[in-house]
Amino acid sequence: MTPDLDIERRLALAYVPADRRPSLETLWRLDVTLGQVVATGSDRMISRIRLAWWREALERLDRERPPAEPLLEAASALILPQGVTGAELAGLADGWEVLLEPVALEAKELHAYGAGRGGRLFSIGARLLGGEADGIAEAGARWALADLARRSSRPEEAAAALAAGQRQASVRWPRALRPLGMLAALADRDIGRGAPEPAGSPARILRMVRHRLTGR
Repeated sequence: MTPDLDIERRLALAYVPADRRPSLETLWRLDVTLGQVVATGSDRMISRIRLAWWREALERLDRERPPAEPLLEAASALILPQGVTGAELAGLADGWEVLLEPVALEAKELHAYGAGRGGRLFSIGARLLGGEADGIAEAGARWALADLARRSSRPEEAAAALAAGQRQASVRWPRALRPLGMLAALADRDIGRGAPEPAGSPARILRMVRHRLTGR
């Protein structure tokens, strides 16, 4: 079963036009699924094998019909027709795989994770939403680092992730891309505070709505 989206992504998705919502939801559910592969594996090697299966299955979408797996079928039907390739989707696994390194994550690894997961996720998401803006990939990288800090059970890793996200990403958010901007605004909030807030708190929901209305 595909894991559910968190409350903040569900709220952002509610502001996506109905005709574009299924493709972005599929992209986000793919990201969540890959994250679950990393988070639930008790053995790094097993998690790497499972990630490799997803990477190869996504790459094969460019030349084969999807197997009988609902998320792959949805990606083939909803994302690939928008000009995104299976190989591009497979690249998300590379970002997640950084977290399986057997050493403590330092700035180099954290930046690779941020770019490989969040930068790619926001760049593809922008295409699915039919918009573009400078700095999208950088904003996505900051979001991924803030998300890692929120989900990490290790305080030192959470602090390092927030520190790695300190570099600002200046984006003028057109209305079409504000569902992504809503998430980026929350990342800016966490990084600015130096600590993640509880997901879905009233203050965070208000921040998301404010961004949706103003683009700031």
